[in-house]
Amino acid sequence: MITTSRGVLLAAVAITVSAYPASAAPAGIIEQATTLLQQGKAVEAYALLRPALADQAGDPGFNYAFGLAALDSGRTAEAILAFQRVLAVKPDMVEARAELARAYAMAGDVDTARAQFNTVLQDPSLPDPVRQRFTTLERSFAKQIAGGGSDVTGFVDVSGGYDSNINTATNLTSVTIPLFAVFGPGTLAGNARATHDGYGEIQAGISGVAAVSRQDRVFGSLLANYHDNIDSNTFDQASATGTAGFAHSFANRDTLSLSGQAQQFWLGQHSYRQAFGAIGQYTHVLNGGRALSFSAQYFRFNYDNQPLLDANRVAVAVSYAARKFVLTATGGHEQTREVAGDAQSNSFGEVSVGAELPIAAKISFVGGATADIRRYDAPDALFLTQRRDERLDVSAGLKFLVAKNVTVRPRVTYTRNFSNIAIYDYERATASVGVRLEF
Repeated sequence: MITTSRGVLLAAVAITVSAYPASAAPAGIIEQATTLLQQGKAVEAYALLRPALADQAGDPGFNYAFGLAALDSGRTAEAILAFQRVLAVKPDMVEARAELARAYAMAGDVDTARAQFNTVLQDPSLPDPVRQRFTTLERSFAKQIAGGGSDVTGFVDVSGGYDSNINTATNLTSVTIPLFAVFGPGTLAGNARATHDGYGEIQAGISGVAAVSRQDRVFGSLLANYHDNIDSNTFDQASATGTAGFAHSFANRDTLSLSGQAQQFWLGQHSYRQAFGAIGQYTHVLNGGRALSFSAQYFRFNYDNQPLLDANRVAVAVSYAARKFVLTATGGHEQTREVAGDAQSNSFGEVSVGAELPIAAKISFVGGATADIRRYDAPDALFLTQRRDERLDVSAGLKFLVAKNVTVRPRVTYTRNFSNIAIYDYERATASVGVRLEF
């Protein structure tokens, strides 16, 4: 939707409402309202003019001022009626027709808005600077009607830091395995225990969207990540993810999207897992820049040389997004495809919140928290009990805007996984600083 400010349009047409006086209006009311509008006080101007509407509904000067006050205070329906009353008496008043076009655009009717601007552009007396501005607006409406055109965006993110537990392992030095309890506790060493290390990481992504009709778009993205531990190559990680899909926007601005996704994951410089799946999402737009989303997904995981880990995953999620935070709840089940791997099958539930809060002109606080619970389907072969995990993740950081599209982001995270099986009970902390370029 195009929402051109009243100030820009009034400057473009170089007009004041005093040029169209209301002969029977209360003394000075239009001038007072005009002053309030110039000061950005549309609500006050509307409150001043509204009581006189019944008596002044036939006066074009009053209707023009009232239409501006209604439009700039968010009352688009009343503004449309007011400008239509002006044009019924003064059909050649270009300024009123331009404001009517703006009102239709703000109401979401870009077809009618474009038609009104086309009428304005046919006026041979229209000054060239005004014609150029209106031509630009008309082209913007045409682009919306065609579906919005195409757009490509991307980012590169480089960071480095310290990780207290690169292998998400326990800090215990020994555990007792029920199956071998007769031999006493077993000693844990090497990669079986938490290993700390410094690391460097680079992420990059590019995404694009193209309109195929007014309400339909196709989109795609590529995302790559490489995480290199300084002293330990065993737990280096890399991934590449591709997504492609289709989105349809409804008349009420809700959106339905369907996409397919594929991912390759490497661990320790070697191929480790492939994932293929589909995602469906419906987003309902709320007032005030908020949205409510519902999604469902299905993924198939294939592990190299580990057939007992191969699994299918289904999940559903609901998300509420406001201007400064996002709250999401997810639930689902992951089922191994081999019965012998059922100890890895699990049901899960997760609640997460993420927020970005401005604290200065170019500084924001960025943080989040996630609570995750998992219940496994079958007893572990060694520990002879069904695994039960609860995990808490928290993160906090700052985002500094240091140049156009460039931010610096110091960040700390903490993870605590509680498990009834000792080798899966661990904690982890990281600290990092990253630089991100968006384009």
